[in-house]
Amino acid sequence: MSTQFPDRRWGSRTSLLSRAMVSFAATRPGSLLIRKLTPLDRKLLVRTAGRYTMLGPVGAPVVLVTARGRKSGQPRLSPLLYVHGGDTLYVIGSNFGQSSHPAWTANLLADPEATVTLAGERIPVRATLIEDPARKEEIFADFVESVKVYATYRTRTTRDMRIFALTRS
Repeated sequence: MSTQFPDRRWGSRTSLLSRAMVSFAATRPGSLLIRKLTPLDRKLLVRTAGRYTMLGPVGAPVVLVTARGRKSGQPRLSPLLYVHGGDTLYVIGSNFGQSSHPAWTANLLADPEATVTLAGERIPVRATLIEDPARKEEIFADFVESVKVYATYRTRTTRDMRIFALTRS
């Protein structure tokens, strides 16, 4: 068994604030607001080495994934919600339920070597696309259990959301 990933989360997913934020995030205006705040959250995550995120007070698990841009070759930073699987982190390309895949998923498909920044640690990882439909459903259910808004995102699009397993490389 490989080394466990740290799990950095504070706040409560069951608090009134968290429930209200998740309900708002499930709306189109809520998704738009979160997309607009993502650059600020990215800066906070970089500055604190993944210790703090704007979504922390509501108990949302956020990791900063750095992947090489498939066209530019430059590092691309993406703050993503994750499901903690001990020695594996799972991330999903929901793109807030939009019709296109987020760019970071294409970057990981082109070059699966990446870095995650979490709880003050920068950890090299290898991304593996989850292709087994049954396994994808299990992981998706874990995302919905963690942050219920994923169920809404799925209803907004007909595309198959890419799910990646991130393991230490």
